[in-house]
Amino acid sequence: MIIKKINIITDKGISVEAISPIIISASRSTDIPAFYAKWFFNRLAKGYCAWYNPFNQQKMYISFQQCKAIVFWTKNPKPILPYLHELDERGIHYYFQFTLNDYEKEGFEPNVMSLKKRIDAFINLSNLIGHDRVIWRFDPLIVSDEITPRELLTRIWNIGNKLKNYTDKLVFSFVDVKAYRKVQNNLVKETNSFNKENVETAEMNYAQRIEIIEGLVKIREAWEEKGWNISLATCAEDINLEQYGIEHNSCIDGELMEHLFSNDKEFIYYLRTGKIPEYDIFGEIPKIPNKSKSLKDKGQRKNCRCIISKDIGMYNTCSHLCVYCYANTSKECVIKNASRHNDESDSIIE
Repeated sequence: MIIKKINIITDKGISVEAISPIIISASRSTDIPAFYAKWFFNRLAKGYCAWYNPFNQQKMYISFQQCKAIVFWTKNPKPILPYLHELDERGIHYYFQFTLNDYEKEGFEPNVMSLKKRIDAFINLSNLIGHDRVIWRFDPLIVSDEITPRELLTRIWNIGNKLKNYTDKLVFSFVDVKAYRKVQNNLVKETNSFNKENVETAEMNYAQRIEIIEGLVKIREAWEEKGWNISLATCAEDINLEQYGIEHNSCIDGELMEHLFSNDKEFIYYLRTGKIPEYDIFGEIPKIPNKSKSLKDKGQRKNCRCIISKDIGMYNTCSHLCVYCYANTSKECVIKNASRHNDESDSIIE
């Protein structure tokens, strides 16, 4: 599936080529709702934004001309709430992936709000846009000498008891330490929980993962008995957990969008076919197929189930400074880039 390319006029009056995605991801790489809400809506009004490829630093332009839906990723949605009406007015759909962890004691997320404030923000967002449009992520799961699988399960249980009926899904993943040297470096440099000799133990072994999985199933059953039918899903994990009733998640989720935005027939047609429908002489779109064409985003990791979208975030720009984050090289890089941000610029950093 190839995203359509069009020509646009930049703020400087230059004609350039831009991709024109149907779905925007905002963003796996940084917290746009928390730190760049004003910038994002400035760019939406301009009709495009710019993005730099993190591997070769090439500049790419992204048009919002055909945008039908946005998936927001956040630990703090409060700054973006005053702007959401603009999306409603434009007919652009949206939902949130809300990461709500509890690593307060360890300081793994040094610049996030307090746990209580984050829970309150989650509930407020759910009340505002609907519980089915706010996905709870406890992500990633990290173990240490102090954080055993049982301790993690206790923290998930405590948070979940406050989120009952404010979300329909809990997504989790296991921290990737061995695959990311910068994650190893930050866990050692920025925490008191790990050193160079034991940092890889933050990544769970098989027995620890099974303890977590079986514990989550018991927690889900307890919540179901209380009338909360929450589903469990993993994010980009290779382990098959069907026997536990745990699915592989699609964070950019075509099925969820079909459910949430079923009245938008043009969008449903796209989600089934990968094409924007053309209207006939009677003003009708073609019949929506019963079966969906695979729209898997081949640019993501092998075990990622997301459908195609364009992420507009940039590495080394998230000021939460979470020590497990693969998108930040170091705290120093983020602080330097923060000084380069301008809400009027076409990209997050100039």
